[in-house]
Amino acid sequence: MLKLMLIVLSILMVFNVEVINANLPKFKQATKEDGSLSLLVIGDWGRHGAFNQSLVATQMGIVGEKLEVDFMISTGDNFYDNGLTGVHDPAFKHSFTDVYTAPSLQKRWYTVLGNHDYRGDVLAHLSPVLRKRDSRWFSLRSYVVKTDIVDFFFVDTTPFQDKYFIEDEGHTYDWRGVLPRKRYLSNLLQDLDESLKKSTAKWKFVIGHHPILSAGHHGNTEELVDQLLPILEENKVDLYINGHDHCLEHISSPVSKLQFLTSGGGSKAWRGDEKQWNEEELKLYYDGQGFMSMEVTRSRVDVAFYDAFGNVLHKWGRGNSNFYTY
Repeated sequence: MLKLMLIVLSILMVFNVEVINANLPKFKQATKEDGSLSLLVIGDWGRHGAFNQSLVATQMGIVGEKLEVDFMISTGDNFYDNGLTGVHDPAFKHSFTDVYTAPSLQKRWYTVLGNHDYRGDVLAHLSPVLRKRDSRWFSLRSYVVKTDIVDFFFVDTTPFQDKYFIEDEGHTYDWRGVLPRKRYLSNLLQDLDESLKKSTAKWKFVIGHHPILSAGHHGNTEELVDQLLPILEENKVDLYINGHDHCLEHISSPVSKLQFLTSGGGSKAWRGDEKQWNEEELKLYYDGQGFMSMEVTRSRVDVAFYDAFGNVLHKWGRGNSNFYTY
């Protein structure tokens, strides 16, 4: 606990951001002068530029300049295959700093941990030393980024998955800070629920690495369906954004306003095993590399998915109680 508090304090010193007292660490992010926000979302990327990671990064730079993005979100699995070996691991430079070089991408990167990140030194991934190596980097387990129009709730989803604790996959996970697991998850769910209930933002977006619903290779994450989804629906969350499946995907909930958006095409993709899904709910499934953009105002949110060449694959938007897809 003391180490986590020191990490949070270090973030404040490095970024000079405002922290708001609550159970989950909360940070204030400025909007544009007109009160709007624009950002890019990328996941499952850290492969030293290989598997079209650099190509996707180039297109992100182009779109980022056009939209004048305020920050980036990473949905996890930031360093393949086994996370970081320590705070001085050259993979941080080769897979992050040296790849996302466009001027428009020199903004803060809010990140979550993926299961591959947990296979390395997880405390290195969270360390303020990385922010000294590249000041864009921002990583905690779970936290909230608050703006004048939208609150972003970042959730550590890897510890929810039973298989990482009971199956022998030949991988070792760094569970420091997570055990005892039952208490960790109980506290996280309670803190998230309380933070969502206290939020007065027009929009509420939740970000995690693992999908709740997905037609991709990994499919639904049943632990999140059972434990996380009811909290999101009860608190009228607008978007759940994730990676893990190496694809671009949009599923519309049949029972609530919640939209499930997957941006996990940052590098290696093309698994070729899409699952059957109700066509009225599955608005997009693209089994390839790419990323997502978001533009948010008080009255509406607009999302676009791009492939590795910058082509727009799908757009979706919602204003007030109405939404459209085209």
